[in-house]
Amino acid sequence: MSFVKWGRFEVALLDAGRFALDGGAMFGVVPKVLWGKMVDSDADNRVPLALNCLLVRAPEGNILVDTGCGGKMTEKQRNIYHLEENGGLSAALKRHGLSGDDIDLVVNTHLHFDHCGGNTVIEGDRPAPAFPRARYLVQETELREAEEANERNRASYLPENWRPLLEANRLDTVNGPVEVVAGFHLEPTPGHTLGHQSVRLTGEGEELFFAGDLFPTAAHVSPAWIPAYDVFPLATLETRKKIYQRALAGHWRVVLEHEPGVPVGRIVEEKPNRFTFQAEPW
Repeated sequence: MSFVKWGRFEVALLDAGRFALDGGAMFGVVPKVLWGKMVDSDADNRVPLALNCLLVRAPEGNILVDTGCGGKMTEKQRNIYHLEENGGLSAALKRHGLSGDDIDLVVNTHLHFDHCGGNTVIEGDRPAPAFPRARYLVQETELREAEEANERNRASYLPENWRPLLEANRLDTVNGPVEVVAGFHLEPTPGHTLGHQSVRLTGEGEELFFAGDLFPTAAHVSPAWIPAYDVFPLATLETRKKIYQRALAGHWRVVLEHEPGVPVGRIVEEKPNRFTFQAEPW
């Protein structure tokens, strides 16, 4: 996809590849007889997911939101997650006339491996920052969760994706909502993790909302269709309902990070408390 003008920004979606996760985990308490009508699964019950990252050209510099799984996974991990990089993030940037040297800021919605794996690359025998000039930005609560990972969430938090940034003094944290540059807002959206954040861009009378894992695919826009990966599912439910009301009132355009089909569209309330995703051309 090419750049789209959005107020003072130019915005593009980057395809950082595809992967797959267990369907039961992705839909939590929702039975397969329901989610299976909307999403196909393979012989191992895995559902296909995209790695859609957001590239924002601002007058202040180039901002990248999330970095996909990256290229550091072992062959075993690649097989488990059915990872298909398709050239990965570097190829996606190249298609838009950029390289890693052109990125000034990397924002992570959270620090799960499929959202920050591309933060670092292997140089020699150890991971190092993938974007030589960039600062990295995450919520302080999220970094604390990652550093204090427990038996339930440890598999999602891989230290090689953020600790090299700390060692290089390249990782900054924020607390709560922040306007990073004019019109570029970080919105705390807790539930999937306590420190999860989404990104909202203010255009000329319209908002663009990058949801992260608040609702990762079109199927997850239904409020109660919450992944088992969400550490605080009731917080996810409340956060979704608040965001939906704002999205409806402001007629926001929404980007779904893991939607393998058309990832851009709007939230629609078909009837009271019944929300769906209406895909639109970018």
